[in-house]
Amino acid sequence: MDKEVSAGSTTSTLGHLALGLTLLAFGIGHTEVIDGVTAADAVTLATYLGGVALFVAGLFAFRDSDAFTGTAFTALGALWFTWGVSADAQVSANAAGLFLLLFALVTLSLALGASGGSALARGTYGLLFVSLVLIAVALFGDSAGLAKAGGWFAAVAGLLAWYGATAALAHWPTALPGRPAGRGVTATG
Repeated sequence: MDKEVSAGSTTSTLGHLALGLTLLAFGIGHTEVIDGVTAADAVTLATYLGGVALFVAGLFAFRDSDAFTGTAFTALGALWFTWGVSADAQVSANAAGLFLLLFALVTLSLALGASGGSALARGTYGLLFVSLVLIAVALFGDSAGLAKAGGWFAAVAGLLAWYGATAALAHWPTALPGRPAGRGVTATG
């Protein structure tokens, strides 16, 4: 790994910790890899840490003139808060799937908008997009297997967000190794 370390802002670090923990809880709950733990068990964490704390971190990012992080954190805070407070509501599987599909579009926008950002941020938003699409399709088609696959994507996205925040705090490397520009295999005739 390169020695490049992104210190990140305090707001970004806090937001990525909140996002990472929420995604881990949500994802592990959907995988059902821990006996007796389901996605419903992540509701309180999603409501307050993923919803309220992430939304507030987004507002602080806007205050710091960081429009992308502010947009990402407030939008995802709205997702988690809405998901958390409506978890007990009696809605159809199709309505729940549509909700997740709409927020998948938001995360796709975030993944594409993070093109100039770190690989960890792009990976987090990209994996969250795949997770939400898989879980939405699972709800539309009543497929436990797709929901579990979506849970694994969410858990890995949570690990990426958590690592990015921890790396910023611990000054660990965050850049992936790569070859210098202009160097590569050339064809000779």
